[in-house]
Amino acid sequence: MTPIQPLTEEEAAQGATSINRLRTALQQVLFGQEALIDHVITGLLARGHLLLEGLPGLGKTELVKGLSKALALEAKRVQFTPDLLPGDITGNPMLQDTPDGRRFVFQPGPLFANLVLADEINRASPKTQSALLEAMQERRVTVMGESHPLPQPFFVLATQNPIELEGTYPLPEAQLDRFLFKLDVKSNDAETLEKIVLHREIGVEPTVDTVMTADSLNQVLDMTRRVYMPQPVANFIARLVKATHPGEPHAGGVKYGASPRAALALAAASKARALMDQRLNASYEDVRAVAPAVLRHRLLLDYGAKLEGLTPDLIVARLLEQVPAQDKPLPTSLKAAKI
Repeated sequence: MTPIQPLTEEEAAQGATSINRLRTALQQVLFGQEALIDHVITGLLARGHLLLEGLPGLGKTELVKGLSKALALEAKRVQFTPDLLPGDITGNPMLQDTPDGRRFVFQPGPLFANLVLADEINRASPKTQSALLEAMQERRVTVMGESHPLPQPFFVLATQNPIELEGTYPLPEAQLDRFLFKLDVKSNDAETLEKIVLHREIGVEPTVDTVMTADSLNQVLDMTRRVYMPQPVANFIARLVKATHPGEPHAGGVKYGASPRAALALAAASKARALMDQRLNASYEDVRAVAPAVLRHRLLLDYGAKLEGLTPDLIVARLLEQVPAQDKPLPTSLKAAKI
């Protein structure tokens, strides 16, 4: 494995500047959702997929459109319905006339884009969800035994409605585990609604300037990978994920805990957050900041916990309070890094 070159202060400053331009552009698209925008950018830098849960009309589609314009990426939207077939999203072979005679030629579906908005993903059948699962994990689709790579970068932003459960197919745990974050999209307050009324019109999309090219985005993604992960912070991530499993002292109410993929997600998201803050290394505070979004959809609670009114967010908050950041003193050099 080729050693990763450490990130320099000059590169970190350059990356943070590009990220701030992207943040400013998205804040002109989605008013009053600064925390959501920061999490979306964090997920993008960590090369992860995002699951957005919220009521209709809160701007999830506009956010994806704005992100694609700001980054000059191709975006496509798929409205998931119970009758949607796997081929409707992956594409299908079509019989065509070619120089070699009539033959089946693969016609790519809407998954062949850089940003895919999977709207109301839990309305699709398990068979269609499984086709999306391969795309999310392998960055490719397989049709009739032939694999087709997806464009790079490739991100899925899926939405689901928390109140309309009739006629839905809950996402299996294996697919939920493929999402880096699960984000709750909150309703707007009165001040934000007033701003929307004054600056938006139905049917008119906001203007978004391109702030990054594909090359500059790839450079920032590479910078994120090169953010340093101190061993004590990696140890904290490992102990935090381990603490989510049944039988651990602080995991009361948890039936199934987080997988090793959650530890990798915490590490990647922590690095992304560090770069957004123009720092060269991930910190304990980065882990704490991203832990709820990384872990809330990976914890399966038992029946007793539900009766007590416990939620994954409450359990994650309890773990962050009770799992110490370090189990031994930090080296002097790492103390200076403010981890």
